Amino acid sequence: MNPAPANQNTALPSSKKRIFIGLLGLTFALIMLLTLLGGWVATIGLKNISPSLPLIAQIITALIFIFLSGIIFTLVFAVIFEKELPFSQRVRGLGIKLFLPLMEILGPRLLKIPKESIRNSFIEINNRLLVSSHRHRIKPDRLLLLLPHCLQQSECQRRITTSIDNCKECGACDIDDLVKLARNYQIHIAVATGGTLARKIVRDHRPELIVAVACERDLTSGIHDTFPLPVYGILNQRPEGPCWNTRVDIETVEKTLQVFLCREA
Repeated sequence: MNPAPANQNTALPSSKKRIFIGLLGLTFALIMLLTLLGGWVATIGLKNISPSLPLIAQIITALIFIFLSGIIFTLVFAVIFEKELPFSQRVRGLGIKLFLPLMEILGPRLLKIPKESIRNSFIEINNRLLVSSHRHRIKPDRLLLLLPHCLQQSECQRRITTSIDNCKECGACDIDDLVKLARNYQIHIAVATGGTLARKIVRDHRPELIVAVACERDLTSGIHDTFPLPVYGILNQRPEGPCWNTRVDIETVEKTLQVFLCREA
């Protein structure tokens, strides 16, 4: 199921908030337990070296606790109210880099939550926060529409990863409509076969914002790897299974472009 179109004001489903906040809390609790345990062990060990070192270890442990607590508070506030604090973008980035990989490990193992559900929740929350925090419109040449190669019809022999202009626009797959959409809105559009090519495309175009179509795994990885460059994720549809003749809701893509692009575009 695709994330809600960016210009809708519908509230984020509470189930997705609960998944994300619950896993965030669990991850935070385990990290803090390890931090406190490490501080306690350090205090005991350093006592034999110098009487002042245990106090230093306790201060460092307390600072780590305060720092991580601040990240958690900011993330939980942003998720619950779907709004970002003025200083929260960098904090959210630290949360993405630090907590998300652990959540993907702990969720399936400890709570039996499917990894796909965790990623889906993260993508929706990322999209809502991105819309709420993006105050200005983007010029068309600063937005990149990044597509997965699996959108292309499997029998098509055209090499659209080299250049999407090679698409003959036959209508056999959604690439046709997306090329026309990009031409209409005068934005950059590219197709990637994987993370390495996607990163090269991003380096070449240097966009201000990316609208990416992919599966949960690739979108989550892309959001994580490109931060602080913002990525709005749109899930593809897989009627024939993953990575094979996938589809995308063209209307959702267009509504997303309309939210972020300058009005004159």
